[in-house]
Amino acid sequence: MIITVTLNPAIDMAYELDTLQLDSTNRIKKVEKTAGGKGLNVSRVLHQIGDDMMALGFAGGHTGKAIVEQLTDLGIQNDFTTIDGETRNCISVMHDGQQTELLEKGPTISQSEQNEFINTFIKHAQHADVIVLSGSLSDGLPTNFYAQLLERVSQHKVVVDTSNQALLECLKGAVKPFAIKPNLDELSHLFNRKVEITELPTLLVENEWLKEIPLVCVSLGGDGAMVKYNHNVYRVRIPKITVVSPTGSGDSVVAGLASGLQRGYAIEEWLQHAMVLGMLNAQQSKTGYVNLDNYNDLKEKITVEKIG
Repeated sequence: MIITVTLNPAIDMAYELDTLQLDSTNRIKKVEKTAGGKGLNVSRVLHQIGDDMMALGFAGGHTGKAIVEQLTDLGIQNDFTTIDGETRNCISVMHDGQQTELLEKGPTISQSEQNEFINTFIKHAQHADVIVLSGSLSDGLPTNFYAQLLERVSQHKVVVDTSNQALLECLKGAVKPFAIKPNLDELSHLFNRKVEITELPTLLVENEWLKEIPLVCVSLGGDGAMVKYNHNVYRVRIPKITVVSPTGSGDSVVAGLASGLQRGYAIEEWLQHAMVLGMLNAQQSKTGYVNLDNYNDLKEKITVEKIG
């Protein structure tokens, strides 16, 4: 089983219109309302590809209830910790060939709610092979909350997809994640300087924080990825595709990393599996959805080259 953790979920509302008129009334042509948050995007993809999984997180108020109901209706196993605060909404407005986002801050998690979640997390972790910690932290959670969870499941393989101080705390903690998936911007922020693609092969195996992580997958967007697995570095190249929406593609890659890890794939197939899921999501308008009809065709066009 794979456990996913979403600590700051939302109802993602996507509004589509031709032109956004400021200080005026706008008629929405199309709206999608989806249980959102990076971990829930991962959850949907894992469910679609048939992997046994359980979604955990915080949910409160009418919005939180709507998230749980939507996941249950989709057949996604879940056990969310109920909180007093109202789970947030996030609005994306697609207009004039652009995307404008309005993101609510989200609720503050109390200490008792944190403790209840940790108990639920430990209970389900006993039956898990792989755990995915993904996304931002809710208010009230300490920046080392993910690092705390890692210490609770030190015998498990954990994939972490977060950024800034929360990621740094995981890298500096006593128990390391098995895998992380930063992009170049997130690495640059971590090291307080611009990180170039050309330096990745050396950085991934020699940096004091990264060399202790068995799998580091650096996303390069349409250029694929640079990956360190144990002491080897791989360059992953992907074919050009028509992108409908890139939102959620990184989360789909994370789903593939967790899935391939649970299935015991060899490194080449593992990375192909992860990257093809990211590409399939980019070909959809919905976030965290994949059309597996194109899986094999795209997978054959993904190359994995050992470069170091």
